[in-house]
Amino acid sequence: VPLAVAGEQTEKLRQEGYRGIVVTGIEISSYGRDFGDGTTLIDLLEKLSEAAGEMRIRLGSLEPRTIPEEFCRRAAKLKNLCPHFHLSLQSGCDETLKRMNRRYDTARFYESVELLRAYFDGVAVTTDLITGFPGETEEEFGKTLDFIRKCGFAAMHVFPYSVRPGTKAAAMEQLTAAVKEERAARASAVAAAMHRAYLEGCVGKVFPVLFEQTDERGRTCGHAPNYMDVAVEETDLHNQIRNVKITGINGDILVGRLT
Repeated sequence: VPLAVAGEQTEKLRQEGYRGIVVTGIEISSYGRDFGDGTTLIDLLEKLSEAAGEMRIRLGSLEPRTIPEEFCRRAAKLKNLCPHFHLSLQSGCDETLKRMNRRYDTARFYESVELLRAYFDGVAVTTDLITGFPGETEEEFGKTLDFIRKCGFAAMHVFPYSVRPGTKAAAMEQLTAAVKEERAARASAVAAAMHRAYLEGCVGKVFPVLFEQTDERGRTCGHAPNYMDVAVEETDLHNQIRNVKITGINGDILVGRLT
């Protein structure tokens, strides 16, 4: 979609009363590559930000290599861009990443994490992780655990590797289901601890929350800009953005009161 068209579509959504849009696709990091004029994802985000007004802009999954300092410098100026970035990791071990045929290593990934933290206060960096990829040794898995702790993700999706027929990995020597599941459980425990730490860091802060639905307890729930779930006791807040002071944590949900 050309920049001008994307801007027009965003303006139309804003006029129709939408409060947020998600920029997503198979690989949004490659946006503009087919134009041949140097257009990149940050150019798109600047165009959308201009047309969005108070509408929030949230990004889908990003390839780590597409977060150089220029991207962060320009993106940090966009006040309606949510400070939540999902970077595809898959493994925190360079040897495993090579077998996965990934085009980045842990050093480049961590560079992106550090840049985002330098430019976005309280940024939520999230990721995906695959455990038990063919050939993954216990030592390699240990490197992955060390690396995810180093990154300190706000949230993670952890999956045991599953065979996809026709891929190179399907022809490699497979680990047992028990090993894959056991490693997924260990990684998930680390992820849960990091998520809890991130939530604890939100307590006492005030966030503009976009309220979306009511839960089974009658609370109104929505998302802070960092994509953390927030609940308040008040009702009739659907599609409103209200400031909420976070007073505590209930499971995986931040709870607070309107300010």
